[in-house]
Amino acid sequence: MSLQNKPQMVEAVLFFNERGICKEMHYPEFEALLDNVVQMHDFADQQVRCAFVLINPRLLVRSVVLFYLDFDERGEADKGWNIPLRHLAERAGRGPDLGAGPIRLACRSQCPVSWHQMHLWDPNLSSSGNDLALIRDAVKRNNLGILVEEEMPQPVELDRLQMVSEDRWYAPASASQEEIEKRAAELEEEHRQKTAQLIQQERLRIATLTQQHEEELAKFRLIAEQQLAALKQQAQGLLQQLQQQEELNASLKAQLAAQADAFATSREEVSQQQRELEKLGKNQIDLLRAQFDSELSAKIAAAVVEYQEQVALRDVDLAYRKEQETQLQEEIARLREQVEQARGQGDGQILEQLSKLGVVFVVYHPGAGHLTIALQDVARYQENPMAYVAAKCFVSEPQYCQWLAHYQMPSCEALLPSGERCGMPIDRVDTPSRFISGDSNCCARHKASSKLRTVS
Repeated sequence: MSLQNKPQMVEAVLFFNERGICKEMHYPEFEALLDNVVQMHDFADQQVRCAFVLINPRLLVRSVVLFYLDFDERGEADKGWNIPLRHLAERAGRGPDLGAGPIRLACRSQCPVSWHQMHLWDPNLSSSGNDLALIRDAVKRNNLGILVEEEMPQPVELDRLQMVSEDRWYAPASASQEEIEKRAAELEEEHRQKTAQLIQQERLRIATLTQQHEEELAKFRLIAEQQLAALKQQAQGLLQQLQQQEELNASLKAQLAAQADAFATSREEVSQQQRELEKLGKNQIDLLRAQFDSELSAKIAAAVVEYQEQVALRDVDLAYRKEQETQLQEEIARLREQVEQARGQGDGQILEQLSKLGVVFVVYHPGAGHLTIALQDVARYQENPMAYVAAKCFVSEPQYCQWLAHYQMPSCEALLPSGERCGMPIDRVDTPSRFISGDSNCCARHKASSKLRTVS
């Protein structure tokens, strides 16, 4: 075998789907895939589970990195993907033994670089679908055509062969105590290493199951919260409908009771009048009818007079409104002439005239209150209002801007390890000159941590 065909460590990438390993490629091919030289149309618009595998010349796995890779709708790999697979494979912790001793395994629950943890996934270590066993079997099948190191026994040269004396041809009847203790120590050490390896595997399996259970619990909790919110909203809507229906029923009951009372009263009056009419004679009925006609005519005449008076009042009101409209139009024309005249004058003259007339320019800013701006300071205020107000508060412009942000939303502005703001509500500092950046805009915990860093 020539030197250029000598077996060596091989880097490969395996792709998973719901049925197991569906594609294998060498690492240079994977780099071409990342550079979008080739596309994977089978993985279009998907997030695929992948495994970076380091294989020795005897087709045994030495390192495994389990990571995600996103593909767009055209089957091109994510251009922003930048996980250092080789670095993770070198720094990863111990994993199960796949035939060549414990491998180095980097996954979500065992990641040497914390900020890459979200881009990794945990293997399934159950007996029914062990992902690491699938990787081991796929490597053994050697679909990638890796050069395998053939383990051939080396013949011993004849001049190196030696014959021991006859008294040492047979093993001693009993081993010495020292050899027994040495052998026991070796067995104990071997047992301890196997036990440590099993403990490591079980810890990894427990961490994987814990991560999976936490993700499932978070999904169920989110679904439960959404269902609870929907039920609360539905219950609130039903409660509002019930209240509206109760109010409507109460209103209808009140109207019905009032109508019933009015009807009873009217019926009583009609019955009373009927009894009275029965007692009276025909002449009395005619007299009452004439009286009723006269009263009705009088009421109609009074109503006509009242409506005529209202119409007259409306006519007067319309005439007054027309007069006011004429006056307003004249006033608008006069104001337009004044505006045209004012346009011919400069802004400075207008401000100077307003100042002579006693007009005062007042603005309000948080921290400074109502400020009276002198005529000579108006230009400086228009140029940079924040700088002008900061000078009035005896602080710098950046400090006033920081205080204004704190004043509008008094919450902790310290950054968490995840890069997000703390957001803890804090006491508001009402005066800009008493505001200290890094102290007044931080909660007690981050304020204490910043002090500790300052002291150290």
